[in-house]
Amino acid sequence: IAALLAGSAAAFAPANAPRTPATSLSMSEEAPLLEIKEKVPCFGATPLLGEPVFIGENYWDKLTLEYGSEATGTFLRAAELKHGRSAMLAVTGFAFHKLGLTLDKISPHEYLSVTQGIKFADLAAMSPVDAIKAVPAEGLTQMFCAIALVEFFELTHKDGKLAEGERVAPGLQPGGLTGDLGWNPLGVKVTERRRLSELQNGRAAMFAICAWVAAETIPGSFPLPLPW
Repeated sequence: IAALLAGSAAAFAPANAPRTPATSLSMSEEAPLLEIKEKVPCFGATPLLGEPVFIGENYWDKLTLEYGSEATGTFLRAAELKHGRSAMLAVTGFAFHKLGLTLDKISPHEYLSVTQGIKFADLAAMSPVDAIKAVPAEGLTQMFCAIALVEFFELTHKDGKLAEGERVAPGLQPGGLTGDLGWNPLGVKVTERRRLSELQNGRAAMFAICAWVAAETIPGSFPLPLPW
């Protein structure tokens, strides 16, 4: 009986699995647990007291290392450059309007829209914000189409030439949008200093147009009340 019990118990015991020889892998053969990315350099640091200071460096590193890549940084810098250029145009137009250099004194035409009876002199008598609101929808559509042509040009061109034979437009490829339209009719030499100057002027213009529009639309918002 004891022999039968011992035999039945042995039937339920796990079989000894064959042992595989232990092998040691070097660190180069093992898959890396954490990929360490190199820091993406940022062009356009603000020079303060002679030393360039990168304002918002933590957010830049998070967007280019954790959430994106170097191509993400190229797109972000191009977006800032485009917003800066738009702001510089807006500041110029706003200043011209305030100084009285309006189209009623420049254009040979009296009417902005003959069908709707809107004259350039009517817009000149308004504030810049009210003047843009008075532009007919057809005029705003023309502005939108002009901007869209510039955007389509950058999307489909590379180094100033139409990219043919590519399945994906250059502007839709990673790092494809740089803000460089390849249009330089005066042959101005593009240096790092001039690139930085354009970026800095664009930043100043963005602050300026925001302040001017706020001063026009929100009474008492500017200048800021100071304790002294």
